[in-house]
Amino acid sequence: MSDSMVSIRNVTKQFGAFTAVDNVSFDIRPNEFFALLGPSGCGKTTLLRMLAGLEVPTSGNITIDGQEMASTPPNRRPVNMVFQSYAVFPHMTVEDNVAYGLKVSGTPQAEIGPRVQEALEMVQLPGLAARKPDQLSGGQRQRVALARALVKRPKVLLLDEPMSALDAKQRETMQLELAHLQEKVGITFIIVTHDQDEALSMADRIAVMDAGSIKQIAEPDELYENPSSRFVADFIGKVNLLDARVTGISGGHVSTEIKGFGRVAVPHSGTAEGDVSVAIRPEKLVIGKQEPAADPSRPVIAAQGRVVDWSYYGDTSHMYVETGEDRLRLSVIIQNDTRDKVNSIDIGDEVWVSWSGTDTILLAD
Repeated sequence: MSDSMVSIRNVTKQFGAFTAVDNVSFDIRPNEFFALLGPSGCGKTTLLRMLAGLEVPTSGNITIDGQEMASTPPNRRPVNMVFQSYAVFPHMTVEDNVAYGLKVSGTPQAEIGPRVQEALEMVQLPGLAARKPDQLSGGQRQRVALARALVKRPKVLLLDEPMSALDAKQRETMQLELAHLQEKVGITFIIVTHDQDEALSMADRIAVMDAGSIKQIAEPDELYENPSSRFVADFIGKVNLLDARVTGISGGHVSTEIKGFGRVAVPHSGTAEGDVSVAIRPEKLVIGKQEPAADPSRPVIAAQGRVVDWSYYGDTSHMYVETGEDRLRLSVIIQNDTRDKVNSIDIGDEVWVSWSGTDTILLAD
């Protein structure tokens, strides 16, 4: 891409016989909030460290803002990094922490004060310049780390699991604030995370990684609704995965025989044959005591089963239903939109579970 801010081409990183990143190529756009998402050990942090210059690729090329990075040391790269531990100096005030990078790089003294104040205002800490880190909350310390990174005005901000030390409420708040901050400063953000909700709520695009390679890059809604593989479908959100076999292809649909459910026409634009998987998100399923009525305009797949378990999460309830002779287990998410809804179905109840054929995802990989 000629308009890319970051270009990664055939990058591989090996540690002895272990390949941490395996021949990865993709581009990141200017002013984009980009997420590297995957399980622990998938290579996402190693890739981020190569962008920062803290690791050297075994092979391949990294270009940032049109400049090849092979011979560029970390302190000369147009990037700055916020670490998982924040790395805030405990003996310095907030103001001195934020000013540190400017002083080290020889910024004129007259510029430092205004730039520090500007950075603190960006992260909503204008009145805490004189405090020490031990006088701050976890969320405030994270903001100090962000201000210290942004004060040097990098072209790319790298964030390595920046919210892993925060509690659930703080994480939710900081996700929104970080997304707004990225829009405000207008630079490229690249975040590493294993938290799918974090990536989905903040990123413009997400790269899902596993075993050192990229499995899919897409916008959040595309990644969730149209995963390209069984791994991506299973890693992003909750999902029901069923074994199936292709019996034919016609008019943008693939005819399948789903184990325990019979013949189902699944929307699919590509080719498929043989054994496949189908995926249905739990919130797409409908559960009820009565068999769903037939509707020719909206084909429905339905099966009778028994509720074997459920979990209550306040706004939703997650029910688990066993169906058929093979006792296939389906997860169903119910929105608790009325106060008495949670008590309408209980463990042991015989129920019907159904979903629309159009909500079925075919996974050939």
